[in-house]
Amino acid sequence: QVQLVESGGGLVQPGGSLRLSCTASGFTFSSFWMFWIRQVPGKGLEWVSTINKGGTSSYTDSVKGRFTISRDNAENTLYLQMNSLKPEDTAVYYCSDGLTLWGQGTQVTVSS
Repeated sequence: QVQLVESGGGLVQPGGSLRLSCTASGFTFSSFWMFWIRQVPGKGLEWVSTINKGGTSSYTDSVKGRFTISRDNAENTLYLQMNSLKPEDTAVYYCSDGLTLWGQGTQVTVSS
């Protein structure tokens, strides 16, 4: 079964950190570019970060210097390390192949 399963979300105070994980199964994870995308309730999807097959990454401007995307192809897992979190980072975070594969999402709430 082809699926992506996110974990690691939660409630954190401003300035705190979280690490999201996305475990892939049913497809050759190492062959895919992977994406983190977030959505605030009532708003559209926002691209957060991309990592290609070779490990090169890119980020939306609002998270540069605070978030780090990485992948462990041996473990079929994608990560998003989020530091210096801000209330505006509050959203549901999804991992995706950017096409047809999406996880169920994990809620990140940044609040004091």
